[in-house]
Amino acid sequence: MAKLTHLTFSCAIEAADTERRIISGQIVPFGAVGNTNVGKVIFERGSIQIPNVSKIKLLAQHNSNDPIGRAQTFNETADGIQGTFKVTAASKGTDYLLMASEGLVDGLSVGVDVINSREMKNGTIIVTAAILKEVSLVESPAFTDARVTKVAAEEAEVTEISETEETSEEVQPVADVTETQPESEATVSEDTTAATTEAAAAPAAEASRPTIKASYGDGTTRVRHGITSMGKYVEHKVRASFGNDESKSWIAASEDPTITASDTMSTNPAFNPIQYLTQFVSNTNFGRPAIDAVSRGTLPASGMTMNIPSLVTSAGGGSSTAPTVTATGENVAPSDTPMTSQYESVSISKYAGQQTITLELLERSDPIFFDQLAIQLERAYRLATDSALVAILAAQGTQAAGVAASNAGLISYVSTEAPNAYKGSSYFAQNIVTNTDWWSQILGYVDTTGRPIYNAISPYNAAGQSVPTSIKGNVLGLDLYVDKNVTSGLVDESAFIIAPETVYWWESPTAYFSVNHVADAVGNMAVQTAIYGYGAGKVLIPAGVRRFNLV
Repeated sequence: MAKLTHLTFSCAIEAADTERRIISGQIVPFGAVGNTNVGKVIFERGSIQIPNVSKIKLLAQHNSNDPIGRAQTFNETADGIQGTFKVTAASKGTDYLLMASEGLVDGLSVGVDVINSREMKNGTIIVTAAILKEVSLVESPAFTDARVTKVAAEEAEVTEISETEETSEEVQPVADVTETQPESEATVSEDTTAATTEAAAAPAAEASRPTIKASYGDGTTRVRHGITSMGKYVEHKVRASFGNDESKSWIAASEDPTITASDTMSTNPAFNPIQYLTQFVSNTNFGRPAIDAVSRGTLPASGMTMNIPSLVTSAGGGSSTAPTVTATGENVAPSDTPMTSQYESVSISKYAGQQTITLELLERSDPIFFDQLAIQLERAYRLATDSALVAILAAQGTQAAGVAASNAGLISYVSTEAPNAYKGSSYFAQNIVTNTDWWSQILGYVDTTGRPIYNAISPYNAAGQSVPTSIKGNVLGLDLYVDKNVTSGLVDESAFIIAPETVYWWESPTAYFSVNHVADAVGNMAVQTAIYGYGAGKVLIPAGVRRFNLV
């Protein structure tokens, strides 16, 4: 037999959607015999390769100069290959779409380049390997079975082959074919069944695997699907419900419990790039609980020291005196106590931090780097300023009476020192700042019946509320602030009862960023990014801050 190079088979259109401009149907059958001018032709299952779906054009009557659409999907089944095509909105495409929907042009004809084939004893040509080149709309389908009614073949030369050639079961393609014969009107002959049976009994030549199928070590051929997530599964489940053949096959393949993938992310690491999210994970977001528990103020515009007029008296006498008023009888001079005051001097500190980054990191990093750098520098600034105020509370507050590190000791601490804060400062205690160890103890304290004391408010049990979902709760009427910067352990200065009016934290309105080029000896073009601000803290009335004192 001479060398076979190009064939065109046509099948009936199954659906034409004029609104969506979609045409679909079987483009080639497997195992069915078609009569052409060169004789009977059968395509084996898996014999057609489709290298690139998007490059397959839909032509009119196999005229390469008359394209009317492009392939959308192909799906190989046991019976053949199903195709879906999008028709162009041009007037020519509209004409063919209307004719297809009205049954005037109702054939889908596939054009393939044959790579390998063999000839049976009765002259039937078995195509074992071919490449899909185009699909066309033609006037009449080519086969007479349920899917096709007519066949058309491009002219090719066929000659007799010897028994030796038949054994090899391989026919090489013709180099060039210059003439094309129109679609044949010949129908399937009466010996179709016998030919098909003989084709099934004949030994199959090794076929070139289509790109829409995957061959596995167990000898099976399964659909390679693109369902890689639950979202993709839902998407193709919906598409399948609307009749998308590719989605149907993908859903079926993804739900097949027998499938064991031979290609994995570990075997193809080049196609498994690491993806980075814009989400950034850190454990630096502690806030400033101690600063939140005191009064706030704004620093003056200049100077590194500020003086605050102060009049603070004490029971034992102090450097300041306040005016007095007494009951005064008729014709008696009123009380005349001169007011004396002094300045409380407060030093202003600068809190600063910097990051030195390379020019490459500056120019080649993801923009999220700069967002997170700013956030982390700001959090570091908060940590430094909050820690500074905790140190001020420990150094300038009043030491409380000694108590045990227990629930009874906590009750004694609050019941004694809250009144003392009012007595010494004239302001009521409102807040208690503790470390995380005290917080843990408070959460675990129970009464004699085993019921939690500080997180189960009821008429019987109303000592307060402390919950693990917030850094703030309530302990014996005081708002609870938990601060990890407070001295750890149930020790001295591990908690502070505060009348907020007696303590102030002042700071500059804004923390400023500074970006400078580093002029070092190496000349590495590095850049410094810094955050800095100014802050000052002061316990203005020491009696208003009661430091925990472990007995």
